[in-house]
Amino acid sequence: MSVKAPAAPALAPELERLLRRLRLPYVREAAPEVLATATSQRWEPAEVLRVLLEGEATGRDRATIATRRRASGLPAGKTLEAWDAGAASIPAQTQRALGTLEWVERGENLCVCGPSGTGKSHFVEALGHMAIDRGKTVAWHTLESLEGLVRRHLWRQRLPARAANELGARAGVRRVDPDRALAPQRDRRPAPITAFTTSVAGQQANAGGPSPNW
Repeated sequence: MSVKAPAAPALAPELERLLRRLRLPYVREAAPEVLATATSQRWEPAEVLRVLLEGEATGRDRATIATRRRASGLPAGKTLEAWDAGAASIPAQTQRALGTLEWVERGENLCVCGPSGTGKSHFVEALGHMAIDRGKTVAWHTLESLEGLVRRHLWRQRLPARAANELGARAGVRRVDPDRALAPQRDRRPAPITAFTTSVAGQQANAGGPSPNW
């Protein structure tokens, strides 16, 4: 017969209130058990603090990754774990090189060409999931959604500032400063990296076989 360990005592209301105020949800969740363990094993105060803050950092990292994955629009949840590297027509050396994501760090773009059904989208989507896991922000677009995104940005740049403010208010578009509406804006963010797939060039280049261009 197994004996269930007693539940850790709840946090004091004042401590609970402070943790909520400081927005430390993972510390609040773990604190009762950590404090009980620390008391029974006589941990040093610094170790208690380290464990609690490490848990908070880990929880926040997981939440950030989950949020980025939902916001990315990646369609099917295909990852490299579901990718059959041996059956793919992509050279193994190319797979390994792309899987390091060093090309992303170098600011290089990726174009994958080949007929339908050769794994282009699966592989690029898997790279997208890997990039999110490594702290990158990813956005997945079809040709139609990308066209809409470009049109929205062109619309904001070409309309007069007053008209853009009036028409964009309901759509949640940021207010345009009339004095700077036509001035070039300096974006301090790094240039986005693009990985895209197409079957047009692949069909033309691979009329004799199904292998895509890598």
